[in-house]
Amino acid sequence: MRRLPIVLLLAMLVAGCGAPAAPGSPTLDRVASSHVLRVCSTGDYRPLTALAADGTWSGIDVDMARDLAAELGARAELVRTTWATLLDDVVAGRCDIAVGGVSVTPDRAERAVFTEPYLRDGKTPIARCPDVARYGTVADIDRPGVRVVVNPGGTNERFARETFTRATIVDHPDNSTIFDEIVAGRADLMVTDAIETRWQAAQHPGVLCAVHPDAPFTTSEKAYLTPAGDPSFTERVNTWLRAARTDGTWDRLARPWLG
Repeated sequence: MRRLPIVLLLAMLVAGCGAPAAPGSPTLDRVASSHVLRVCSTGDYRPLTALAADGTWSGIDVDMARDLAAELGARAELVRTTWATLLDDVVAGRCDIAVGGVSVTPDRAERAVFTEPYLRDGKTPIARCPDVARYGTVADIDRPGVRVVVNPGGTNERFARETFTRATIVDHPDNSTIFDEIVAGRADLMVTDAIETRWQAAQHPGVLCAVHPDAPFTTSEKAYLTPAGDPSFTERVNTWLRAARTDGTWDRLARPWLG
């Protein structure tokens, strides 16, 4: 058998002959053919995601998803989900990506894939302004008679139920109106991420106040959630996200919400 000339052999190697092909991306292929990026979001986690009564979507992560879609030559189609069903919706393929304050948790990471984190935050209370000094510590909150309101299905509820054993946990199914329960006196406080407490306090000046948002009880990361089994898509999102975090895109989109 004749041996190939070394020059020809090297040329074949450079050209990739005999090398495994790079893995494709069913998600990117579908987005390219449909020109639609399906985006799951709860629409109830301001300033990251909000769904108005007229069906209008807004928020930092909603705008970020639209920027990602444009980067992929598509438009963003928002798919409403809930905190209780968000993970299942991603796994079932009802959307290509989930955005809007999704905390990185082990149970979610077992079934889907997170992008690189874009926000680090933590759980802290928000209460009526005259009561702020009453709820500075977990022990202050975890007392009989203290009412902690939670939105079912997310990490806020999980934190409250795991942390407070003597306080009363009050379920409220609508995270868009949950802070009204505190304003109306039907609950004493809520524990949520500091970014949300700051935004809600700004919407209710002198009425609701964030409790030590710069020193939360926990630390956590927010990221976008993508389907398992499609690493090329996740890496494509990561490439876009890195650029958006360094070229001023995220700051520009966040500025109207965060000031």
